[in-house]
Order: sequence, then structure tokens, then C-alpha cells
Amino acid sequence: METSSKGLLTQVTQLWNLLDDLAESDPEGYEKFIQQQLKEGKQLCSAPEPQLCLQTRILKPKEKILFINLCQWTRIPAPQSTTHPVPLAVGKPEDTTETSDAYTVIDVAYNPDVLQAAERDQLKKNQLIQMAMKCIEEQFQFSLSHSYCITKFRIKGSIQRMKQNLMGIQTDSTDLREKMRRELTIGHIRSSTMSNPDHFPQLLLPKDQVSGKAVCLIEEISSTEIQVEMKIPAYEIKIVHDHNEKPLKIELKVELPGINSVSLCDLSVSEDDLLIEVSEKYRLHLNLPKPVDTEMTTAKFIKEKSTLIITMPLV
Repeated sequence: METSSKGLLTQVTQLWNLLDDLAESDPEGYEKFIQQQLKEGKQLCSAPEPQLCLQTRILKPKEKILFINLCQWTRIPAPQSTTHPVPLAVGKPEDTTETSDAYTVIDVAYNPDVLQAAERDQLKKNQLIQMAMKCIEEQFQFSLSHSYCITKFRIKGSIQRMKQNLMGIQTDSTDLREKMRRELTIGHIRSSTMSNPDHFPQLLLPKDQVSGKAVCLIEEISSTEIQVEMKIPAYEIKIVHDHNEKPLKIELKVELPGINSVSLCDLSVSEDDLLIEVSEKYRLHLNLPKPVDTEMTTAKFIKEKSTLIITMPLV
């Protein structure tokens, strides 16, 4: 024990001496090195933040409502390029019962840059959502409905519950910083200062905090695996007014060539958006111009014209 303590003390002394030498010989490099460590440490100590919440359904093994919290987390690396897999973290499913309604919540995290880019591109957002759903299906042997809607709230359940689920650790930030400091070895610094002054060692999250538990799994799913060739159908949307020009309802007419049965149409309507998926041929997601009454919404399919007409009274 005493020998081990002396060895550790010697290593720490050498480490500080090396840092002192770096500060004297290359002050600019020393400052960059310290700033890099502070930046990496801040990222590793950060917690996931909610971005948006989806509602869909688990079909198998048991039918149930499913909420998926999409979160941004700096611990999740960004993809190396547009052709590389997109990393994501998936938390364990949590079953909840509120009064008579039973549902499941699953938290999924992406790199913040990935989610921010998706906010500007509806196609990218849909791909990330489909990736998350595919990962959930494979990870937990679920069969999910392909239809979903984005809820008005950003997260289902408490933020603290989501953080505990995704992070999967009970240690505080002090314990984590101690573990990270142990990852900073003399070899890291020596190699960075001798071989490439512009490349500084990274503080890596200890392995047992990344993949040691099933509650925080990093999965890499190729985006090319989940791309579905679904066309956006032609549609016409209008707001119907009464004689006093008061808006009454929204009417949506969707043309679906090649479809001859309403049973092939999957429709989901929330207060402020709508999703139509048809037999893996068509997909239409619209943000509605005004809030609608989902309970009074009706839909009819005109077989002769392969047209779906949806009437949504305003709230």
C-alpha cells in the first residue's frame, strides 16, 4: 500500500513538473491545453437536455402508448461526416400509470449539433425520429407503430428522471472530475507536446460510465438503413370561414394515386399538427395553421378519386 502511494505521488510530481515545463517553454500551448481540458471537462459533466417529445404506440409484445423524449447531450459524439453513422444513447423503458392510462417512456439522446441541424430540415428530423424508433425496436424487441405525433410539451415525465435514466450514474460532479483527472496521464501530455503541439489529449469518460450498464447504451445506426422511400402526396389545405368571416374549420384534401382502400391509410392528428402514412408509399406531415379539435375531426376516403378528405373543426 505504501509502495503504491509513493508510486502515485511520484507520477503526480512528474505530471506537475511536465506541466510547469510546458508553461515555461510554450505558454501559448500550455494555455490551449488547459482550455481544452476545461472545455472537455465541462462537456463530460453536463447533463442531457430535453428537445422534443413524440407520441406513438407499442404494438408488440403488448399494445401501449409510448412517449419518446428526444434529448440533446454533449457527451454523445457528432457523426464524423454525413456518410458516417449517427451515434445515439437510449435509456431503459419506464412504465407509468396515471389514473387509468398506462404508458411507457423512453429517453433518447443525440449530439446537440445533430438535433439543431434537424430543426432546420424536416427530412433530417424525420430520419432522426425513424432512427430512434428503429433503435428502440431492435434494442428492446418492440414492434412500434410507424405513425407518431410531436407533442406540445418537450418532455414526458420529470427532467430529473430523464437525467438519471440516461446518465445511469449516481456520482456527483466532484466524483466524476476525480475519475476524469485519473485519465490524464503523463503519457498523454508527453505525446501531445513532443509529437504534435497542436493536438491536446482528451479527457475520456471512464469506460464503466459509457457501456457498463444497459441504461446508457451508445448505438451506432447507419442512416442509410432506415431511409424509407415514401413520397409526399399532392394536397390542398384551406381554412373555412362562416358568413361573418369567422374561421370555423380546416379542410385538407390529399390525393393518393394507386390507393383504393381507406384501410391502408394511417392518420394521426394532434391539436397543432397532422401525420398521414399510407401503405409505405406516401407520408405527409403538416403543422396546422390553427389549433383544431381532435375529437371532432373526421376523415372520409373517396375511392373513385383516391382522395382522402379530412375535416378538422377549430377549437
